[in-house]
Amino acid sequence: MPTPEQSARETIDAQLAAAGWAVQDIKELNLSASRGVAVRELQSFGGPADYILFVDGKALGIIEELNAILVA
Repeated sequence: MPTPEQSARETIDAQLAAAGWAVQDIKELNLSASRGVAVRELQSFGGPADYILFVDGKALGIIEELNAILVA
């Protein structure tokens, strides 16, 4: 059974891919793979980021997974 973090990563990966982003791990980093590349678990200036978004090889955004608590 996947952990909540693994489930969230799978969901985010699928959403990014559906939006046209090439989703990569740092080990397979290729910023030329697509105009838009999302790199998982990359170090940023503020610390580790869940995803850093690159467009045309330039870092333009960060995605951080946030835990949601549902209250009934």
